[in-house]
Amino acid sequence: MHNFAAQRFELLVDGQTAFCSYSNEGNQIIFDHTYVPNAFRGKGVGAILVRAALDEVRRQHWKVVPRCSFVAAFIGQNPEYADLVLVDR
Repeated sequence: MHNFAAQRFELLVDGQTAFCSYSNEGNQIIFDHTYVPNAFRGKGVGAILVRAALDEVRRQHWKVVPRCSFVAAFIGQNPEYADLVLVDR
């Protein structure tokens, strides 16, 4: 779910919230942090969350600045999202 007010994408898992936060500058989304509750780490929750966030970025025709190491690594491992990364800043 895209929580515009909190500037983050969220995923509710068993009553706990995983999120990927960002700031934005025009049509640029600057991902700065991804959080997954301890109980769900290593179970693919972060990947599901970031994939959904990047799919929304694509739908909105935004560009990504992946300052969050998890988002950057995910894009590196999933080159189908590489075109979303803002190259010249």
